[in-house]
Amino acid sequence: MILYRPVGEAELKLIADSGYRKFPPRLPEQPIFYPVLNEKYATEIAEKWNTADGNKGFVTRFEVDDVFCEKYQVQTVGRSYHQEFWVPAEELDEFNSHIIGVIEIIAEYGAER
Repeated sequence: MILYRPVGEAELKLIADSGYRKFPPRLPEQPIFYPVLNEKYATEIAEKWNTADGNKGFVTRFEVDDVFCEKYQVQTVGRSYHQEFWVPAEELDEFNSHIIGVIEIIAEYGAER
């Protein structure tokens, strides 16, 4: 299954530090990891939220084992295409172990620095 994750600069650096193989652990105030199911939704978040205060936003794309993804229900959180999985923070290591290949950066938004 192809999934997307909009990220800011700090999270992207941590992804890069992993060799683009995994997402970093969640912070204590972030109990859920939210990969999204389509590029359109990821782009909206990266453009509108991750670029706040002059920061850059990025859209990442990655593949996860289909069978593993079946354990998560699709959550629709707004418009019909606002679809995401809710992965509990304590399951992120297992989620990362089911990523196939590398996490790609497919778009960048925000002011040049």
